[in-house]
Amino acid sequence: MDDDYNDNDNDDFVDDNDMEDVIDDDQPNEEEEDDQGGERIDLIDTNGQAVPSSDRVTTAFMTKYERARILGTRALQIAMGAPVMVELEGETDPLEIARKELKQRRIPIMIRRYLPDGSFEDWGIEQLHLTDW
Repeated sequence: MDDDYNDNDNDDFVDDNDMEDVIDDDQPNEEEEDDQGGERIDLIDTNGQAVPSSDRVTTAFMTKYERARILGTRALQIAMGAPVMVELEGETDPLEIARKELKQRRIPIMIRRYLPDGSFEDWGIEQLHLTDW
């Protein structure tokens, strides 16, 4: 048996209570000034506004990333017992059912596209053009 295993005087491990001394107290608080003498500010605007559908700037095509997320999310919902929005013809795989719903544009999910200024655009599945089928 290893002699160091039962050795309680081993300083290789640090007690969690001793870690409080390691925390650097020189970090500025949010109210304090930074190194350039300016006040620290939050650059992320969490109060973004919805862009009206008449003023949309993004394309009306569904991206492959949006399609993948929608299919995965809807397949998970179906697998967890959500009601199916299309007529089934022997399909049992939740992903195949989700694909069928997407082709028929029956998925009840909205796509929110965030813009660089903090605003966002909401698109319905029925408003977007599908490609890569």
